[in-house]
Parts: sequence; C-alpha cells; structure tokens
Amino acid sequence: MTGAATTEKATKRLLPTDKATLGYLNGALGMLIFSASLPATRVAVQGFDPVFLTTARAAIAGLLALGVLLLLKIARPGRGDLVSLVVIALGVVVGFPLLTALALQHITSAQSLVFIGLLPLSTAVFGVLRGAERPKPVFWLFSLAGSLIVVGFAVTNGGPASLTGDLLMIAAILVCGLGYAEGGRLTRQMGGFAVIAWALVLALPVMLVLTVLLRPETFAGVTAGEWLGLAYVSLFSMLIGFVFWYRGLALGGIAAVGQLQLLQPFFGLALAALLLGERVSWGMGLATLAVVACVAGARRYGR
Repeated sequence: MTGAATTEKATKRLLPTDKATLGYLNGALGMLIFSASLPATRVAVQGFDPVFLTTARAAIAGLLALGVLLLLKIARPGRGDLVSLVVIALGVVVGFPLLTALALQHITSAQSLVFIGLLPLSTAVFGVLRGAERPKPVFWLFSLAGSLIVVGFAVTNGGPASLTGDLLMIAAILVCGLGYAEGGRLTRQMGGFAVIAWALVLALPVMLVLTVLLRPETFAGVTAGEWLGLAYVSLFSMLIGFVFWYRGLALGGIAAVGQLQLLQPFFGLALAALLLGERVSWGMGLATLAVVACVAGARRYGR
C-alpha cells in the first residue's frame, strides 16, 4: 500500500461518518462566524449609512462569489432552482442585513441579540413548511424553552426599548428564517457554496448599481474599525459563514441544526462586551449551560 493511500485511509477513519454529526460541526462553525455579525454591523453603521452598508457588503461578497464560480467553473443552477435562489437572496443577502442595520441605529447589538433567540424557531417553522421536515413534538418543547431562556436573559441585559428597532428585528428574523430554511433545502442538491454564491450573483447587478449610487461623497471620516466591520460582514457574514451553515442544515436537518443559533447570542454578547464595551452580566454562563441542554435535547428529537 502506498504512503498516499495509507494517509487517505487514516484520514477517512478520523473523519466523522455520521451525517448528523457532520451537520452539527459545520453548523457550529457557521454559527460562530455569524456571532460576530451584529457587533461588526454595529461598528460599521457608525461610519456608513445602513442602506449603503447593505448594498456594499452584498456587492463585495457577490463579486468574490462570481470570481470563485468562474474560477472553479461551477455549473449554473437549473431553472427550477431560480425561485429558491431569489427567495434566499431576498432573505439573507438583502432583507436580514438591511433590516438589522436599520434596527442597530435604534438599539444596541446586545439588544438585537434578544431577537436572534427567536431565529431557531423561525428557521424550524420554515424548515417544516419548505423543507418537509417533521420534528418530534418534544423537539418543539426544547426549541421553545431555549428561545425563552435566550430572550429572557437578553432582555434583562439590554437597555431602553425601541419600538422601531424591535419591529425591524422581528421582520429580520422572519425573512432570515425563510432564507435559512430555503438555503438548507437547496444545499442538498447544489452544495452550500453554490447556493449562497449564486444567490449573491443574482443580487449582484442591483446591489452593485445601488452601491455606486449610494456611495458617500467622501470616506475621509471612516475609521479603521468601521472598515474592518464592513470587511467582516462582507467576507465572513455574507459568504464564508453560509458555506458552513447551509451544509450543516443540509446534513443535520434544518430544524435540528438550526437550534445551534440559540448559542449565537451568547457568543455575540461576549464579543459585544469585549469589542464594544457593552454590559453583559455574570449570569450569561448559567444561561448558556441551560441553552446547551436545550440544544442537545432538540438535536435528539429534531429528526
């Protein structure tokens, strides 16, 4: 046996063979990447108009995606996939980034994470409606319990409420849940990168034109931190994170893997405290443990 064959065989033994486990590993990595999205957006909107930020991040990610698609010669999607790709583009390329950027003008990133606790439920519901999934009844109990823990914790650690910010975040959660479920379903046919890449390319012409039209007269007042915020949400939040997230949803189940988002607020809150100096209480650790238990329970009964 050659050395290469031996290495390949050993590598295969080290890789998890269970699809659900692979799904959770990919989903967890995607969730970690997304955890920094709202704090990064919060930083970026200090220097960029929210609408310009939305179009710019989509245009940058779309250009990168187009380059990779051409370089790797990835096949075009079929006609039957175009409607789903449009739904994904409207949900996660345009809708969620725009609505959260607008909301973050009225609320803090810590407050916005209250609503991320509702995203697993939104994703699970759309997973049932669009992905033909049928989680066991106990799954919904774990999902609801985890969402209530996250929302309750985040509310006690937030600041003054804003009706405008709250309504914008609720709308963001709805369109994002639909985009996640639709993307997870389509990834089973096309693959995670192809799904988000083609969704970005579909939106690219409009986003590119709007970016040029909405660009500010000068970028002189934009700080390095604000540029980094734009870079992060363009490269990681808009493209790389979705590759892992959609693959996780496709392998492990939309409803089940979607529950990993219950942990996202806690990572996001930690980053908000570390990078933005926003207040986070010591109870975060206890709440995180409770949420982990809910995620474990949802995983067991999610398929």
